[in-house]
Amino acid sequence: MKDSISEELAAKRERLYARLRELGRVLVAYSGGVDSAYLAWAAHEVLGGEMLAVLADSPSLARAQMRDAVSFAGECGIPLEIVRTDELHNAEYQRNDAMRCFHCKDELFGVMEQFAAARSWTAVAYGVNWDDQGDWRPGQKAARQHGVSAPLLEAGLRKAEIRELAAAAGLRVWDKPASACLSSRIEYGRQVTREALEQVERGEDALRAMGFRQFRLRHHGDVARIEIAPEELGRALTLEMFARMSAEIKACGFKFVALDLEGFRSGSMNVVLTVESLRQGVAEAER
Repeated sequence: MKDSISEELAAKRERLYARLRELGRVLVAYSGGVDSAYLAWAAHEVLGGEMLAVLADSPSLARAQMRDAVSFAGECGIPLEIVRTDELHNAEYQRNDAMRCFHCKDELFGVMEQFAAARSWTAVAYGVNWDDQGDWRPGQKAARQHGVSAPLLEAGLRKAEIRELAAAAGLRVWDKPASACLSSRIEYGRQVTREALEQVERGEDALRAMGFRQFRLRHHGDVARIEIAPEELGRALTLEMFARMSAEIKACGFKFVALDLEGFRSGSMNVVLTVESLRQGVAEAER
């Protein structure tokens, strides 16, 4: 059957496959999001049993996301192993400054390095893509320091193209809403604690139960700031929904509930970062 994708995208897919063959026995850092899910699927298509998806379990991983990640791997026959990471015990991570993501990925890739060495895996890869170069993502620095490969990026694949390839492969995650760890919902400078992560998770579970698909609950101490995708925002703008949101989110431990009129946008917490804070964070990571 003829490919439904363009020749240009098919060429990028072939570059991805070729890079995966070069890597050999590879561990794929897997979260269940569309990028890591497609990378894990592609690696399994190319390498079969010479790949293993590794899912890091920690308090910053929502249980719903974990269940879906495990389910998808099972559906596709992708070999999966779950490991524990302990970034929450790192004071620098808990401090929640501009380099939080660096400390998280440093922990993850350190654990995967040890895993690879113990079981004779030759490479570690993760699902960063071309579009990720345009935002503040210090986790990429951790990946470079640990020698982690970025096959999607190396193939020149953008987010929309990865979704298109996933759809062409018949993967149900092709249109899965963007996701990130629960810690990314907590405002910079506010300590990341297990209690705060649980508040966010309970609140987002409540929003999901209300039928919303693409959203974030941002933790600002006593205030929960809710971002909902513009195409879904209209359904939130009723007195009945205001009352329901207020009651259910306050039940999670917040005193005030705010609905962000700009709607959902990825990385909205980064707008508060100053150039000086970014420079300081980078300098600390390089020491």
